[in-house]
Amino acid sequence: MTATFRALRIHQQDAGVRSAIEPVMVDDLSPGEVVVRVAWSSLNYKDALAVTGRGRILRGSPRIPGVDLSGHVTASSDPRFEPGAAVLATGYELGMSHDGGLAEYARLPADWVVPLPSGLSLHQAMQLGTAGFTAGLAISRLEQLDLAPGNGPVVVTGASGGVSVVVIDQLARLGYEVVAITSKAEQADALRALGAAEVLLRGDLEMGRKPLETARFAAAFDSVGGETLAWLTRVMRQRGLIAAYGNASGTDMVTTVFPFILRGVALVGIDSAATAMPQRLRVWQRLAGDLRPMHLASQCRDIGLEAVVTTCEAMVEGRHSGRSVVCLSGG
Repeated sequence: MTATFRALRIHQQDAGVRSAIEPVMVDDLSPGEVVVRVAWSSLNYKDALAVTGRGRILRGSPRIPGVDLSGHVTASSDPRFEPGAAVLATGYELGMSHDGGLAEYARLPADWVVPLPSGLSLHQAMQLGTAGFTAGLAISRLEQLDLAPGNGPVVVTGASGGVSVVVIDQLARLGYEVVAITSKAEQADALRALGAAEVLLRGDLEMGRKPLETARFAAAFDSVGGETLAWLTRVMRQRGLIAAYGNASGTDMVTTVFPFILRGVALVGIDSAATAMPQRLRVWQRLAGDLRPMHLASQCRDIGLEAVVTTCEAMVEGRHSGRSVVCLSGG
């Protein structure tokens, strides 16, 4: 291990935040039992909010952002992880109150570390990252409530976003009839190529304010929140299922109890960061198997640490689609 290594560090200042690539030592990192040489990280909307200062994500300054990482263990005081082991980590407090994955090394609590599943490379694990894990967790949660391809069409909102593109790919692989909703007309062909049977433009939808509307969908996967999520509750079929994992268009949801007490609709929140390790391990095993997206590579682009700030700016301004994977040391 070199004495110093590169890390993107965010400094909170009175005028906002300052992000810069700086030399850092392992002793500068947040405490933990496992030191990892980071091969790859990936960018999520939470990272973009932290790097640009658009959201109150960080706790402590300076802080290394990055809620995802994969790499090889270089040192460990926990017997579960030997030097050389390939591992990944997503969520928990990474990149918020604990230094994260946008650095060439990371130091982590052992209880946050996941052995790399057989069948996935370190690069593929970060092509998935928190987005892929959230998508897999959402599908798994609704399957526990009897989601099945024969139930009827499934709708995915915010369809060109990082999580939703993976959800569409996974659902299509599992045999679902997928309807994608997007505000970006130019993404329609790409969404069909992922497996969407139908693409609807958000601007063409009349969402109305009726307590109940025509029942259309057996399940929904929502990254948008706000008015869209409220509308989804009203257009679900009997015993319809909704997984909510984002709030791109707002945090308030105005609806009534009628979808829940007259149609038995179930609304399930997906909090991937705090997922307990037993379920986390099961989902990652499935991401290496039946939930592995068929078109993942085509939705990802590799960038260097130097491109993180401009990419994060594009994300918060709505100019980014798909997944950006950050190369730290490769492998």
